[in-house]
Amino acid sequence: MKYRVLIVEDQTIPSELFRIYIESSEEFEYAFSLSNASTALSYCEHNHIDLILMDVMTDLGHSGLLAAEEIKKAFPEIKIIIVTSIPEYSWLDRSRKIGVDSFWYKDGEKKSLIDIMSLTMKGEHIYPDQTPIVRIGEATSRDFTTRELDVLKELTTGDTNAEIAKTLCISVPTVKSHIQHLMEKTGFKTRTQLVSEARGLGIVIKDK
Repeated sequence: MKYRVLIVEDQTIPSELFRIYIESSEEFEYAFSLSNASTALSYCEHNHIDLILMDVMTDLGHSGLLAAEEIKKAFPEIKIIIVTSIPEYSWLDRSRKIGVDSFWYKDGEKKSLIDIMSLTMKGEHIYPDQTPIVRIGEATSRDFTTRELDVLKELTTGDTNAEIAKTLCISVPTVKSHIQHLMEKTGFKTRTQLVSEARGLGIVIKDK
């Protein structure tokens, strides 16, 4: 008996590649593909699924992490693998806290996706040691502290220093200090440039 796999991916090429991998495997059976993570729970409620390949950023901006959390609460026996090419700094930790079984970067992973799927179905939890390194200005994504990245994420929403301070439960001077450190490390001259580059590279992404 093969494990039934649901694909949640809004990009056509990766979705088709995943389907081809599954259909060429002796262990797995392709069930269906969805482009919007918000419909994944409903699909699981009406169909038998053993494993989900879940992208994080899906159609209409719906989060695969939020969908994974809902599915894990309703169907803890369903295995979920997050599949993404975006190096957002918080997703690995969030996935672990949610109870996602494994995590696979589409680019640069040594193990094949089928290998990860097989190990996951055996009860293993396969996660990268860290997010991919991304260069931003004169720095890399590894040069920032977690709190600096927290501030940078809030900056991408357009919030003021006071609003960021309230959200993160820190003082306004502390927010200003973190922003100054970000600017110094990257070499950018304006907050707009810093935010634009960070958002474009996918280092920080604020869920809707």
